[in-house]
Amino acid sequence: MLFRKKRQWDVECDVLVVGSGAAGLTAALAAHEAGAQVALIEKSDKIGGASAVSGGVLWVPNNHHMGELGISDSREEAVCYATRLADGRGDNELIETFVDKSPEMLRFVEGETGLNFTSLARYPDYHPEFEGGKVGGRSLDPGLFDSNDLGEWKSKLRRSPIFGMTALTVTEATEWGVFAKPLNLPFKLLGERLSKGFVCYGGALVGQLLKALLQRAIAPLMSFRARELIIEDGRVIGVRGEQGGAERSIRARKAVILTSGGFEWDRSLNSQFLSGQLTHPNSPPCNEGDGLRMAMVVGAALGNMTEAWWCPSLMIPGEEYDGKQLNRADFATRSLPHSIIVNRNGNRFVNEAQNYNDVMKPFFAFDSASYERPNLPAWLIVDANHILKYGLLTVMPGKAVPSFVARGETVGELASVIGVNAVRLEATVRNFNRFAVEGVDPEFHRGESLYDRFYGDPDQKPNANLGAIEKAPFYAVEVHAGSIGTKGGVRVNKNGEAIRADGAVIRGLYAAGNVMAGPFGAGYPGAGSTIGIAMTFGFLAGRKAASDA
Repeated sequence: MLFRKKRQWDVECDVLVVGSGAAGLTAALAAHEAGAQVALIEKSDKIGGASAVSGGVLWVPNNHHMGELGISDSREEAVCYATRLADGRGDNELIETFVDKSPEMLRFVEGETGLNFTSLARYPDYHPEFEGGKVGGRSLDPGLFDSNDLGEWKSKLRRSPIFGMTALTVTEATEWGVFAKPLNLPFKLLGERLSKGFVCYGGALVGQLLKALLQRAIAPLMSFRARELIIEDGRVIGVRGEQGGAERSIRARKAVILTSGGFEWDRSLNSQFLSGQLTHPNSPPCNEGDGLRMAMVVGAALGNMTEAWWCPSLMIPGEEYDGKQLNRADFATRSLPHSIIVNRNGNRFVNEAQNYNDVMKPFFAFDSASYERPNLPAWLIVDANHILKYGLLTVMPGKAVPSFVARGETVGELASVIGVNAVRLEATVRNFNRFAVEGVDPEFHRGESLYDRFYGDPDQKPNANLGAIEKAPFYAVEVHAGSIGTKGGVRVNKNGEAIRADGAVIRGLYAAGNVMAGPFGAGYPGAGSTIGIAMTFGFLAGRKAASDA
C-alpha cells in the first residue's frame, strides 16, 4: 500500500488571491462576502499593482449612475459597441458577460466599501461616433481617499510616480482643464489636500478596496512571489513561492485566483507573443508574467496574446521607478495644438489625438520591401507656442526646456538634430500649418471626434486640436512604444474559471485582470475599460470560488 506524505503548509485558507490590483482586491472581497476564508499575496512591497498607478476610472456600461444624470444606455448598445471594437478577435460570450455583470459588480463594491463613484458625463467613449458609443456616462470616477484611514498600511499603498503627489478627482481635472490650462489649477488647495493625506485616481480606488479588506481582517502577505501552482488529483490546491528568501507554501481548500497582472516587463514573453515591439511599458516593473507562466505549466489555454493596452511613452533620461527607467504615458501632449508626430522620414502617419490604444497601432506598420518598420523611431514635434501654453513633460508653461529635449532654431535644423529627412519634415509642417488655419485635417481627421476634442484646447479656434507649428525654437522628443499593460493571458469562462484548450475547466483555478485573456480583442472601448473588466471578473471569480467544493 502506498502512503502519501502529508504536506506542510505555511498558510491555509479557502480562497487564495495572487495579486493586489483592483481585480485581486475585488476578488478577495467577493470571496469573503460569499463566506470563504481568504488570503491574498502580493509580489512587491506595495499594494495596488498597475491599478494604483492608473487613473482609477471604471468603464461600466448601463451603470446606475448614468440614470442619475439622465444619460440613457442599454445592453444592446454596449454589446454592439464593444463587439465592433474587438475587431473580430474578442470573446463574444465574455463581452456579454461583462456588459451584464459589471453593473452588478459596481453596486456590490459600492455597498461593501467606502467607494461612491461619480459618472463622468463629459468623458466620451474612445469612439463615441461608432454605433452604441456614448458621449459620456460610462466612465466612473472613484473620487478622493484619505490614506490615513489605512493606519500602518498607509505607507504600503503604491503611489503613481506621475500624479501620486496630487489630489484631484477626475471630475475636477476635467472641469479645471488639467492639460490645456495647467497654470489654472488651485495649487494651494491641492497642496492642502496632499498634506492631509488625500490621494486620487488609482490610489483612491485601491485605497478604498484595501481599507475594506483590512476591516475584514484580510491583511495581504507582502513581498510574496508565487512560483508554482500545486496540483493534487488534477485540482489546483495551492501555491508554492518565496518570501523573505524562504520557500513558502499556501493551501487553498477551494481555489486559487490569479490576478497577478500582465507580462509587459518580460522581454522574452513580449517578443514571443506581442504583435508590436513593446519597449517602454508604463506599469510597475513587477508585472513580469508570473501568473501567466504558472498557468501555462498546468495546461491553461491562452487567448488574445498578441494584444496590449497600448500607450505612447515619453521619457526623461535617468528618471526611475522601482529601480527601472520611468516611462511616462502620454495621454494629452500629442492632442494639444502646436504639436505633431512624425516618423523617421519626417512624415505624419496617424491622428495624434486618437485614444492612446489606437494611436499606437500605426507605429508598428511593416514595410515588407525594406523589412523595416518605417514609423519607428517616431518623434513628437512642438514649437515655442506649445511650450508657452502647455509646457512639456515636467516643464511648466513658459519655463526653460531641459537640454535632453532636442532643439532647433528652424524646422530644418531640428530635423538634422534628430536625424529625420529635413525636406520632408519642412513640407509636413507647412501642410499641417495650413490645416491648422483652415481647422480641418484632411489627412488624418484630427479633431473630428468628440474624444479628440476632449483632450484638446477649447480656446483654440477653429479646431481644438490644431495649432500651427511656427514659433521658434522648435523641439522634439522621441515617442516610444508603451503599454499600460498586456491584455493576453489565461482563457476563462463566464465565471472566471480557467479553462484548457478543449474548454474543460481547470478545477480550482481562476483568473481576472491582465493575467486573463482580455475579451475586447484589439479594442479599448473607453476610459477605465481595463479596470472595469478586471473588477467584474474578479467579482465573478471570487464569488464562484467561494462556492467550490
